Amino acid sequence: MKAIYTLVPLAALTLAGCASMEPAKSAEVTGQVIYRERIMLPPNAQVTVTLADTSLMDAPSKTIATQVIKGQTAPPFKFALAYDPKAIDPRNTYSVSARIEVDGKLRFITDTHTPVITRGAPTHVEMIAVGVPQN
Repeated sequence: MKAIYTLVPLAALTLAGCASMEPAKSAEVTGQVIYRERIMLPPNAQVTVTLADTSLMDAPSKTIATQVIKGQTAPPFKFALAYDPKAIDPRNTYSVSARIEVDGKLRFITDTHTPVITRGAPTHVEMIAVGVPQN
């Protein structure tokens, strides 16, 4: 009978420890990429959307998340970039960008800064990619 009394507190401590071990919560930046030209892309087109820390002006941006969309031939290209909210510094600037490639050649790219997450910026954005002249 004495063995049961010593196991009950041990089981309670074990269960309490499991309850506090929550999975890491993530957040996401969502949106879509469009372009204004009325053309269809070939099936081998690839859209790459990147979330980056763009705080430092004289240094390369730090990539937080990337999503590659393949097989879609017309906009809108919807995306969802998951990130760890604990890794976000509220003093920093974060932005998303997109590029569309066909056969490894750049065809469209976003050319404006699209801020997200911090400093009152949204977490859902719509971006317009502009055409890149082809040689």
